[in-house]
Amino acid sequence: MRNSLYVNQKNKKKVSGPTAAVIRYDDSKGAVPTVVAHGSGQVAQKIMELAKQNNIQMQEDESLVGALLNVDLGESIPPQLYAVMAEILILLEELDQSY
Repeated sequence: MRNSLYVNQKNKKKVSGPTAAVIRYDDSKGAVPTVVAHGSGQVAQKIMELAKQNNIQMQEDESLVGALLNVDLGESIPPQLYAVMAEILILLEELDQSY
């Protein structure tokens, strides 16, 4: 019956802990963002801790992270995520300019 705990995202997060994904994007190369790290539980906590320590902006979006967790490390994000990723990159650029 343990599978019933995963019916919704809130229950899944309570059981497995936080999730996180890291993308790398170099607009000077014109490349598509690439997934360079992802994980859940303690791995996700470490990813978020390192991001805070290095003043790396983070965006919370459970559905996006869920999709990125299915991408193999080193692979480009899938085309269906381009629009969402573009919005996030614009937001992060605006945040960087305001600091």
